[in-house]
Amino acid sequence: MKLVYEGKTKTVYSLEDGNYLLKFKDDVTGENGKFDPGANTIGLSIEGMGNGGLRMTEYFFQKIEAAGIATHFVEADLAETALKVKPATLFGKGLEVICRFKATGSFMRRYGAYATEGQELDGFVEVTLKDDDRQDPPISQDGLAMLGILTLEEYEVLKSQTRKISQIVKDELAKKGLELYDIKLEFGRVEGQVALIDEISGGNMRVYKDGGIVEPLDLVKLLLSPSV
Repeated sequence: MKLVYEGKTKTVYSLEDGNYLLKFKDDVTGENGKFDPGANTIGLSIEGMGNGGLRMTEYFFQKIEAAGIATHFVEADLAETALKVKPATLFGKGLEVICRFKATGSFMRRYGAYATEGQELDGFVEVTLKDDDRQDPPISQDGLAMLGILTLEEYEVLKSQTRKISQIVKDELAKKGLELYDIKLEFGRVEGQVALIDEISGGNMRVYKDGGIVEPLDLVKLLLSPSV
């Protein structure tokens, strides 16, 4: 096992069998000690978040693969807080794809003159470049194609998969009385096709219950605890 990359919330290792291992950390993004899935910095550490994030990732990736959507998932090792994944090629230096069901966060900072907080959005999809120095700038479909980051055809697949995946997550959360406001996904090329990569956990979505935001570790408990 060889260290490849030390990220904000995960450490990446290459394995002898050609796959990769993602070791989940207890860190989440945010600012001033407050959780924010749209932030570019580590805001706080939450004991147990790494294991909780892995449990959620395993849960959702299995649901997504059962729906016939390609991912990089191989298997999860909860004891080691690690996710084994297939090798993936990033689009450019990495993209983040956000699907929004309610107006909040950076959407309101950009479009607040035209939208109201909590306004219904019908699975609004936007793509940003992973670029901390430039605050993850949004980029259009044409921009992605013209800069050679992905093709127009790949964009349509990415957009379609984003909506399908986000709806799966939204529906699963709704079964527990939870409401998904927005979610951030990552995609790459896996075995020659557009596929979901990275993770799906409380650290990359905003979820509300009874009008209040649900903290990431609380979300794990609400989603994965058996119904009484």
